[in-house]
Amino acid sequence: MLQFDEYKVKLNNLRPSLDDLAQALDLENARQELDMLDSESAADGFWDNLTKAQKVQQRIKHLRAKVEGQAKREGQWSDLITLCEMGNEEEDESLVPELEEGYSRLEAEMEQARLSTLLTGEYDESNAIITLHAGAGGTEAQDWAQMLFRMYTRWAERHGFQYQVVDYLDGDEAGIKSATVMIQGENAYGYLRSEHGVHRLVRVSPFDANARRQTSFAAVEVMPEIPDDVEVEIRPEDIEMQVYRSSGAGGQHINKTSSAVRLIHHPTGIVVSCQTERSQFQNKDTCMKMLRSKLVELQMQAHAEKISDIKGVQLKIEWGSQIRSYVFMPYQLVKDNRTAYETSNINAVMDGDLDEFINAYLTAEATGNWASK
Repeated sequence: MLQFDEYKVKLNNLRPSLDDLAQALDLENARQELDMLDSESAADGFWDNLTKAQKVQQRIKHLRAKVEGQAKREGQWSDLITLCEMGNEEEDESLVPELEEGYSRLEAEMEQARLSTLLTGEYDESNAIITLHAGAGGTEAQDWAQMLFRMYTRWAERHGFQYQVVDYLDGDEAGIKSATVMIQGENAYGYLRSEHGVHRLVRVSPFDANARRQTSFAAVEVMPEIPDDVEVEIRPEDIEMQVYRSSGAGGQHINKTSSAVRLIHHPTGIVVSCQTERSQFQNKDTCMKMLRSKLVELQMQAHAEKISDIKGVQLKIEWGSQIRSYVFMPYQLVKDNRTAYETSNINAVMDGDLDEFINAYLTAEATGNWASK
């Protein structure tokens, strides 16, 4: 039947890309390293050094997922070829929906795996810490910051990632003034670092009785969660610790005790805060993790500037230098200024469908093909 023949051609055309993906994933070296680490983990005394053992186990998990993921895609391809042949032989049209769904799923999984091959940064595999700040504009900007907060948490849910709200400061009338979210999952930082920058919204304000069009801004900062074994010098005398009562959602206890913690690093002026843990000690520990991440990020930026190897388009976090615009009125469009990728499906984007923007950014970063210099 024609439909099965067409899909067989499409699958055969997809085969070279599947083979290229296997090469890009460097599966031969991955298998060798996996065998070596499996042997190491089976040796006597492996768990004597718990920190090292956990890192080895995490690496084993990553390598096994890479190898098994490609084996799964190879199996999907073979199964779909068999389905085409079976459908042709039996002239069974009821198999077409299964074939269409399987082909779409294989394409999507191949694209996701291809993206992972572009994540070559030192901390790309790390969890991501996202901090949002409402720009000037009061309630309008604070509502926009909350919309972005929802967008990123929905993105995390779509990818099966866990997220934890670390800090959350409500707006005066609606929305949020600022929020910090830890997104936990493999390559979370590698994907989300493309979101670092100023995001611009154009819409008819729901807070304006005259229904005038408003432009709002929010800044998004993305940092990797730095592993504990990375050396970062933080002198106790350089840190000022403040405690205060928490605000916002989080349970009754946070409004009754001064458990929230704010750390100020005087040499750099960095300020971090956490209010969502149950105790002051837990909040301080989370603050220290964020401070370490920010200090490492500063070191990375200074190093990049010294050797002139900054990749992509570097924009300051200030109003007027937005990386992406979200236009709700008079038309609907989301456009990334760095890659020129755009879509009119603004509802999907605000519901966490960011993969095409991330794809465009990582591809431009790998090829150097930016829309603006």
